[in-house]
Amino acid sequence: MTMAAKPFAAAFVLALSCTVSPMALAQDATPEAAVDGDIVVTAQRREQSLLDVPLAVTALGGDNLAQRGITNSAQLGDAVPNLQINSPYGSTQPNFSLRGIGVANEYNSNQASPVGVYLDDVYLAPRTSHGMGLFDLDRIEVLRGPQGTLFGRNTTGGAINFITKKPDLSGAEGYLQAGYANFDTFTAQGAAEATLSQDKVGLRVAGNYAKGDGQIRNVFPGGRDAMSTDTLQGRVSLRAMPSEALDITLRAYGGRDRGTQAAVHGLAPFRTGLGFFEINENRVGTNRTDAWGFSANVSLELGDNLSLTSITSYDGGSQNLQQAADGSPLDILDINWRSDYRQFSEELRANYDGNGVNFVGGLFYGWDRNITDNTFNLPLPPAGGFFQHYRQVRNSYAVFGQADIDLAEKLVLTLGARFTHDTSRYDDAYAYLFVGEIGAPQIPIATTVPCPGVAGTCAYNPAARFALSDRNDALTGRVALSYTFDSGTLVYASYNRGYRAGAVNGGGYTSSSGIGYIKPERVNAYEVGFKGRAGGRLLTYAVSAFYYDYTNQQLQDTRAGPVSFLVNAPKSEVYGLEAETTLRPVDGLRIDASLGLLHSQYKRLTLQGADLSGNRLPFAPSVTAQMGFEWDMLQVGGGTLTFAPNMAYASRQFFSPFNEENAPGTPQLNRELQQGANAKVNASLSWTSDAITVRAFANNLFNRETYGYGLDLRGAGFPYNFLVPAAPRTYGASVRYSF
Repeated sequence: MTMAAKPFAAAFVLALSCTVSPMALAQDATPEAAVDGDIVVTAQRREQSLLDVPLAVTALGGDNLAQRGITNSAQLGDAVPNLQINSPYGSTQPNFSLRGIGVANEYNSNQASPVGVYLDDVYLAPRTSHGMGLFDLDRIEVLRGPQGTLFGRNTTGGAINFITKKPDLSGAEGYLQAGYANFDTFTAQGAAEATLSQDKVGLRVAGNYAKGDGQIRNVFPGGRDAMSTDTLQGRVSLRAMPSEALDITLRAYGGRDRGTQAAVHGLAPFRTGLGFFEINENRVGTNRTDAWGFSANVSLELGDNLSLTSITSYDGGSQNLQQAADGSPLDILDINWRSDYRQFSEELRANYDGNGVNFVGGLFYGWDRNITDNTFNLPLPPAGGFFQHYRQVRNSYAVFGQADIDLAEKLVLTLGARFTHDTSRYDDAYAYLFVGEIGAPQIPIATTVPCPGVAGTCAYNPAARFALSDRNDALTGRVALSYTFDSGTLVYASYNRGYRAGAVNGGGYTSSSGIGYIKPERVNAYEVGFKGRAGGRLLTYAVSAFYYDYTNQQLQDTRAGPVSFLVNAPKSEVYGLEAETTLRPVDGLRIDASLGLLHSQYKRLTLQGADLSGNRLPFAPSVTAQMGFEWDMLQVGGGTLTFAPNMAYASRQFFSPFNEENAPGTPQLNRELQQGANAKVNASLSWTSDAITVRAFANNLFNRETYGYGLDLRGAGFPYNFLVPAAPRTYGASVRYSF
């Protein structure tokens, strides 16, 4: 055993020892006590108790999210082990990284996330739509590890499924909530449900609003503060059950965000005298994003053992991000990121349960389109920059199936496979060098795409276009063996294969020589784990250990020019351990804790002449931990007073594959691109009666100063690196009325 592996082995033994002794208590528990309060999830495309799923799954209910102070998908890393979330744009276009697998340092909107994001089982292809406000949710399921069988498309790291509340076809209910927080932030959300025909037709309407000043102070005279909030979202769900065999849910949603851009720490001379949560920037832009969609989920029972489900969706939206990327009052790097997207998907699946076999299988088709128009204003003599346009269209076809086969009374063999055919076309692509001030008319002077040489060496040709296409086939799957003891403890061992389709460089605008498709990512994942209860409901636990053989991770390599290249990291190794526990020592007290240990390493990687073999993967801290409790302190005024603090810890993480190394012959200073170990504390105090909840909260209570993202710009020819600070302390109060 290597020295690096010993801490993980010791932690696994410790976790095992902590759960083995209470396991004996569970043997005396009645079956009713053992299942009471179970969380029901659909991680295997069918309803199961969370404790019966032989996967590493974290499930968070809507109430639990509120107690933890999580109001946006970008905050989920505070609640899930080995989940990191980063973005150069604040909460817009978040990059999810699970167990070290994410988009790494990629920032272009056309790349697919290797952590699949779903809304009510609908795959969301554009990463812009992943930065959603969280409201009126039934639960969130985070599936760690490749999900190449039942979820399939681009899930080398895992999958996150946001599941909204739908009408239950009985009675009427809802809630209204209003709040106020520092930075003059007003929030409001609510939902109302009506049963139009008992047990037949129901309607639910929900909305979410937040507006507040920037959280990062801008000292530039007349300048806008960064990281403001301006969000409006709505959702309508109609459910109909014309018969006991037919269940139809129609959902429509829409939303927009108009907050100011994330803060940027850039050019060092203009950081002098500033606090961490201050900037000196003349052009703080607006992150304008829009998202909307429609879906139809139709479930038909064909008998006691067989059902069919069809999920059809059409979604769209856009982003228009105005980013001053220099963090200074000078116009060094100003970017306008603009993309418009559409997507359609259809999944048809069958579920069968009988004769010792539980089978899920079906067909999937997905189409998505991204049209991008980016403008990069640079300090060129005279003033000018680059304009970039392209269209990307992707199609994905898949057939899949997974069977759970009872080999014995409590021994289950799982066999699953998925065949995926992906096509991608990058066309109508052109880029040119122009002169003109920021916001002024552009005068093209040279075509850069298509142009194989140095920017400015090809005469401007307005008719010039560049196009590429690619296709990939992949066979992914799952093999697992699970056994349930008389105590209810589930143990499992599994092999999963994950895949992410090949991609084209969306950052190529200075030359067409850097635009080409790169290989698909593939992960062979091996996992063992156990989960269960001890002492009735006293203790709930889940522990898993995993090993990944990871090939061809897709990375963005920024070079002098500035030129971006999309490349593959040939081989990486990832292994680790996770443990999640819930302890209820007495009535009115619930303690939640989780631990994630992670070892990630490039086995082979060379960038810009630097051998990076042995470096850690970006956004992959070795240790993450969360701990919190909910304590019903006392009964007062006809209600319950509850105190709920929680802490989230992450060890040091790097933002670049270079870690602290620099490419030979470059001005890189990559040691700046990291965040040291840190812990953040959130807390809430709430009073709840039958109909009213009054809640006070504080997030990042001790105002920890941390970075959430960093990008090498020194190596690209700029005199600074790009660093994005995370949010400061926020605090406030809200009132909720339920009816």
